[in-house]
Amino acid sequence: MDVVDAIRTRKSVRGYLEKEIEPEKLQAVLDAARMAPSAGNAQEWKFVVVADRRTRQTLMEAARGQAFVGEAPVVIAACAVETSRVMMCGLHSFPIDVAIALDHMALRAVELGLGTCWVGAFDADKVKKALGIPESVAVVELLPLGYPADPAPVQKSRKPLRDIVCYEKWS
Repeated sequence: MDVVDAIRTRKSVRGYLEKEIEPEKLQAVLDAARMAPSAGNAQEWKFVVVADRRTRQTLMEAARGQAFVGEAPVVIAACAVETSRVMMCGLHSFPIDVAIALDHMALRAVELGLGTCWVGAFDADKVKKALGIPESVAVVELLPLGYPADPAPVQKSRKPLRDIVCYEKWS
């Protein structure tokens, strides 16, 4: 599978098989994050990999009861250890950098036959408490990871390029 195929077939998975992820596949997904670019190469991220069933249930409760979060065999809490850095453009770097790393993970997961779903609906304080994450660290996203219960591709509705791209000037 090439990267274009991974981009086209990636979908938000909200149902997972009860099947463990092979350690080498998990490592490959995590290594994809390690290889991601970041502003100033700061790599201000840290990922907490959760496979324990009870802890995943706690994360599911913290994620507004979204059952698929606890159903996935692994949930990755994507964190930023440095949150004060502001890029010249005026934006904080950590949400962007962590998102790039997560996208690398999501695309590598697709290539390996795994599925993910970006989860931003969660109580960060509950996640921090469950995982022993320091108060100074930001929990940016949760990323359930596993084998999709329904591997069928989905038809994505996307705007045409002409609606999202301008050349030379805003139009």
